[in-house]
Amino acid sequence: MSDDNKEIVVIGHHNPDTDAITAALVYADFLRRMNLNAKAYRLGDLNNETKFVLKTIGIEEPEMLPDNMPEGTQVALVDHNESQQSMKNLKKMNVTHVVDHHKLGDLTTSEPVYLRFEPVGCTGTILTKLFHEHNLDIDQTTAFLLISGILSDTLHFRSPTTTDDDRKIVEYLYPLTKIDNLESYVKKLFEAKSTGETCNVDTMLERKDEFLHEMNEEKKRSNLAGILFSIVDILKQKNLTLIPGEHEEQVVRAAFKVDVNDCIADLGSRISRKKEIIPVLEAYFNSNS
Repeated sequence: MSDDNKEIVVIGHHNPDTDAITAALVYADFLRRMNLNAKAYRLGDLNNETKFVLKTIGIEEPEMLPDNMPEGTQVALVDHNESQQSMKNLKKMNVTHVVDHHKLGDLTTSEPVYLRFEPVGCTGTILTKLFHEHNLDIDQTTAFLLISGILSDTLHFRSPTTTDDDRKIVEYLYPLTKIDNLESYVKKLFEAKSTGETCNVDTMLERKDEFLHEMNEEKKRSNLAGILFSIVDILKQKNLTLIPGEHEEQVVRAAFKVDVNDCIADLGSRISRKKEIIPVLEAYFNSNS
């Protein structure tokens, strides 16, 4: 359990996405309102989408967590619970709280811990429930952070991880955020989410040869057996995946039961890496190991 006088480090996972950062900020605020000394940190640089969210609402990004945290530091985990996704030497820390919407990982604790897991589309959905359960008001900033995380993680309800709870929470939060037009905000959010220079799929495909070359170079540099690059149109729910070599083509054809034409595999509406891509690949490799 936590020592009220010691700081509780609140962190999302490595290579943080918007849910990881917004959840850390909101949960740290929640713990402070529970009279605990909590502070949000990050475990990596912010992506463009998260920077857009924080800039829009006028919040500075959390500090980077130092590598040399002392053994026994009190830690609250949000949006993850596996040690490989978390801070250095997590198993030597004192994990006091976990709020997550993923499957159980390898986390073990030496003392009792506050746990909250739910099979929903986003940690922000769970956090909103916590505020309700403790009769805490949700101000505009908190609502904005929460709704941004949910819209991002569920791809505005297009992800198969989306639940009715996520939809209901967004409906509740929307008036609190004072966002003028939700659809317009979502469009800006997805434009920021894009990891390429443009959200236009056709423009991305025009650079196909460039991408394929870089993919093969990365395979050599990192000594990888294979590499895939998906160009996803979130609004149209379409996934075109680039196939740089014969090995990748063999795997994709067999795993997804699709054709590969001109180094492109049409994976249809599979837009969730966690739910629709990785499980298929894992099943293929497990059956062919």
